[in-house]
Amino acid sequence: MDPLFDFTGKVALVTGGSRGLGYQMVKAFAERGCDVIIASRKLENCEAVAEECRALGVRAMALSAHVGRWDACTELVDQAWDAFGRVDILVNNAGMSPAQPSHEVTEKLFDSVVNLNFKGPFRIASLMAHRMSEGKGGCIINVSSSGSMMPLPKTIPYGSSKAALNAMSKSLAWEYAPKVRVNTLSPGAFRTDIVEAWPDKGKGPIPIPRGHAAEPEDIVTAALFLASPASVNVTGSLVRCDGGQH
Repeated sequence: MDPLFDFTGKVALVTGGSRGLGYQMVKAFAERGCDVIIASRKLENCEAVAEECRALGVRAMALSAHVGRWDACTELVDQAWDAFGRVDILVNNAGMSPAQPSHEVTEKLFDSVVNLNFKGPFRIASLMAHRMSEGKGGCIINVSSSGSMMPLPKTIPYGSSKAALNAMSKSLAWEYAPKVRVNTLSPGAFRTDIVEAWPDKGKGPIPIPRGHAAEPEDIVTAALFLASPASVNVTGSLVRCDGGQH
C-alpha cells in the first residue's frame, strides 16, 4: 500500500456514513486500515456498516445521532472521543436537499435543512477542531455540493446552507491552524438513493464534460486525498468532484 494512503492507526468519524457517499468513504478508510465511527439517525444501518468494517480487521463503532441538533452533536463528539481517545479525520457528510417551490417552504422545513446542513456541521467541526488542535492535529472534510456555487431554484435553503459550509471551512482552517486542516469537498450529481426523486432516475445524460452522473464510489479518491498526507499543503480549499460541472 502506498504509505500516503495507509490509514492504519487512524480514526475517522463520518456522519451520514451508513449509505451513499458516506458509506463509500467509510469503506474506503476501513479498507486502508482506518478505525471508523459511523454516525446517522438509524443505528441498525450504522451497525450493518460497522460489521462490514470489522470484517476488514479494523475497529468500528456505530452511533445514532441527529446531527441537526446542537446537543446531539456535542454528545456525538464526546462519545467518539471517549471510545477511541481521539479522532484524526472528521467527515461532515450528513445533509438533506428537499425540492420545493420557495414560496411554499415552511419555517420548519427551512430550519431542518439549515440545521442539518450547516448548524450541525459547525458544531461538530468546531468541537473536533478544538480537540485536534490540543492533541496531535487532524483533518476535517466538509461535504458541500455543486449547488452551493450555481443557481438552484426550488432548493434554495439547501444551496444556501451548503454555501455557508464552504465559507465555514475557510474560517475554521485559519482558526485552528496549523495543526488542523479543514477543507470542503464539493460533489456534483451522484447516483445515490436520492436519484429516485429525479425525473430520469439519474440515468440520463447531464450537461457536464463527463456527460453523466457519477457512481458513489467515484467520491473515494477525492476523500482519501483530502484525508491523507498527500494533501499536507491543502487547507481552506474547496475541491470539486463534480465531473467538471463548473
